[in-house]
Amino acid sequence: MEGSKGEEAQKQQEFVLASISELASSSSSSSLTPAVARFSSEDGVGKLRFQQEAESDARVNVDLQTAQLFKLGPVQSVCISEGSDTGTEKLFSRGVTIHFKNEEESGAFHNAFEQWKKDFIVQGKKLPNGEISSSKSKFDDKIEPSSAKMYFHYYGQLLHQQNMLQDYVRTGTYYAAVIENRVDFTGRVVVDVGAGSGILSLFAAQAGAKHVYAVEASEMAEYARKLIAGNPSLGQRITVIKGKVEEVELPEKADILISEPMGTLLINERMLETYVIARDRFLQPNGKMFPTLGRIHMAPFSDEYLFVEIANKALFWQQQNYYGVDLQPLYASAFQGYFSQPVVDAFDPRLLVAPSMSHVIDFTKINEEDLYEFDIPLRFVAAVGTRVHGLACWFDVLFDGSTVQRWLTTAPGAPTTHWYQLRCVLSQPIYVMAGQEITGRLHMIAHNAQSYTIYLTLAAKMWGPGAEQGGIIQESSCKLDLKEPYYRMSQPQAYTITQDQQPHQQIQAQDL
Repeated sequence: MEGSKGEEAQKQQEFVLASISELASSSSSSSLTPAVARFSSEDGVGKLRFQQEAESDARVNVDLQTAQLFKLGPVQSVCISEGSDTGTEKLFSRGVTIHFKNEEESGAFHNAFEQWKKDFIVQGKKLPNGEISSSKSKFDDKIEPSSAKMYFHYYGQLLHQQNMLQDYVRTGTYYAAVIENRVDFTGRVVVDVGAGSGILSLFAAQAGAKHVYAVEASEMAEYARKLIAGNPSLGQRITVIKGKVEEVELPEKADILISEPMGTLLINERMLETYVIARDRFLQPNGKMFPTLGRIHMAPFSDEYLFVEIANKALFWQQQNYYGVDLQPLYASAFQGYFSQPVVDAFDPRLLVAPSMSHVIDFTKINEEDLYEFDIPLRFVAAVGTRVHGLACWFDVLFDGSTVQRWLTTAPGAPTTHWYQLRCVLSQPIYVMAGQEITGRLHMIAHNAQSYTIYLTLAAKMWGPGAEQGGIIQESSCKLDLKEPYYRMSQPQAYTITQDQQPHQQIQAQDL
């Protein structure tokens, strides 16, 4: 009974305004003062209507799906939207300046505006299980359509799913994390976020899940249905839903989320944002997430072979007589272009010149917007004297089960995964002595091609007598695109150990 009253209350909400006026209008009829703003719901779609109290015909209708509200001052705001006059179906862009009686009413109106957009636009009307909201999703707002098309095409192919399934470190760790923590799955509702082939949904069913909702946006959803139907003893408790997590509706809340949202450097492909959105939309309060948190590990490295390999790629552009053409004008651009590619491969952990540091991302607490940008200060102490060629990065994730805590790591020296490791190579290396401090900054900004732009700076601080009065003596920076890596992907090489390299053996890339 209380739920019915709550639903009725949500269908309409009114605010009495000091005055409103339409933007860019010289007509006196556009000045509506005083006025009423009325939020309402029609067929699950949120509407906002501004209406003059004295003249019922003088009104402005606003579609909350396209509306934006901006604060101009303590008691003044402007609402921009596509709208329509009462007597016509034609939509057009319009703006309304709103004057409130006081700051409290202004704040209340803004809060109501955001809540109505969230309830009736972002989530959409309550849809049957598996149906997709017709309103534009948050995913579509922030991701370039061509990137999304390529992304879902890639993961819609069985050969790429096979590549991930054959990563036995990845798949085996997920299986162990689920089966060893049966208590977290038995009798529980599970949502598999970005289910792919459905393998994690089947693991959850093996662990005794009451029901699993496998949400997958690509064509792989059809293959998942086939695989699950071919395992009927498990499949009867699994429902495959084709659609984006940002758009689909589920009939019940989940007790636990399971997903494999990690990309290169953990954050590539921006799937973590979808994982967090699924948490906010589908997970019960105090529900569990598998994985629970992730860590990005970073350490400076020295690799003369890699540096020379990248630099030599640009030598092609030093030709002065290429079929009668001098290519040298493009050499500098080509040189920087090759160094703008992060290197994805497996490397020997003895190449690290300092113990690693880490940045933690708690999936259970982080806001989606916090994943749009990372600004990580760096500080290391060199264990050896050498040339530092850049920053090496890898990640791990924790499955914080009630019975067993299980880590999945991509660290150098650990069994290699399909993620490998990632290295940002400086075009100008810096020289360090053993014990010298290395400082810097790793700044990563998300872009609409489902990846990040990386800005890296490393610097060596003054060393020796008087160092506490000194500052930076060397600094090198680079800009890289995580979307366009150099997939070197070689297995770790056997590097010859010389006497002056012995301290490397004492450096642990990671101690879990």
